[in-house]
Amino acid sequence: MKCTSRKISAFLCILLIMILFSGCTKKQPEVSYKNNNDIKNSLIRDEKAISFAQELCVVNEDVTENTKVEIEEVSAAGLFDVNNHEVIYAKDIHERLYPASLTKIMTALVALKYGNTEDTITVTENVKITEPGAQLCGLKAGDQLTLNQALHALLIDSANDSGLAIAEHVGGSIENFTQLMNEEAVAIGATNSHFVNPHGLSDNDHYVTAYDMYLIMNEAMKYPLFNEIIHMNEYETVYYDKDGKEKKMSFQTTNLFLRGNYSSPEKITVIGGKTGTTNAAGNCLILLARDTAGNPYISVILRASERDLLYNEMIELLKEINN
Repeated sequence: MKCTSRKISAFLCILLIMILFSGCTKKQPEVSYKNNNDIKNSLIRDEKAISFAQELCVVNEDVTENTKVEIEEVSAAGLFDVNNHEVIYAKDIHERLYPASLTKIMTALVALKYGNTEDTITVTENVKITEPGAQLCGLKAGDQLTLNQALHALLIDSANDSGLAIAEHVGGSIENFTQLMNEEAVAIGATNSHFVNPHGLSDNDHYVTAYDMYLIMNEAMKYPLFNEIIHMNEYETVYYDKDGKEKKMSFQTTNLFLRGNYSSPEKITVIGGKTGTTNAAGNCLILLARDTAGNPYISVILRASERDLLYNEMIELLKEINN
């Protein structure tokens, strides 16, 4: 299913925009947030909405026929041809689900849009996270590092404390930053998502859809630093504590394709992406991959019950690029 060339009529494009903003009727997280219909209607009326749709994959139903993909044990999955604006595969991609650390792609997007990567962040007490099992890079109050360094920790190590440090620095407060996240989501059409924190630890009012994650990833890919970071399999840097003493930060990516634990299908190269895991969200993964001609594809899976299942299902999904 595609948003096709400029020959498409204005009526059809407007219809596609209406489809883009529609949701699903399946069971969703309990939420109090409601999408702003006035905003959506204004976007539909705006002439820019037509070109907006033409540059995106648009779909409102499952796309499984004429594919060899058999993904049954995950809640949602999608495969998107970025250049041709084509949905190759879609399963429940408008269902609201917990995103876990896939949230950090939106965090990075907002930080890159509104922040200066050379700025120095001074970590505050608000960055302290006590939730058991939360991924941390070890930031302490008074530590100083650049936004560039913090983004590496956020996307490669999936550090939750780095996400909070970024949000407080760029937004002035965690609350202000999450408001920017939600405003940016609306601006790019991800109106079935809502964020209450910059790291993705579970909250009933914090959710995404697989389709919205495609939109967010697609937008983040416009920033060269984002593409550079998600392609790295390890990172090492030096930052400073409150007394000006050096502290080392070193870690490997959480992406097991980049670490060599799993291999992508023949003729497909995984460029990078983001992992996410919590008890509520299950195992999640979004990837940027390329075929032998260099064409980009975004693939996403939400809520797989096990990590091995997640990666094996992702491999099956990526195989569809060659079919």
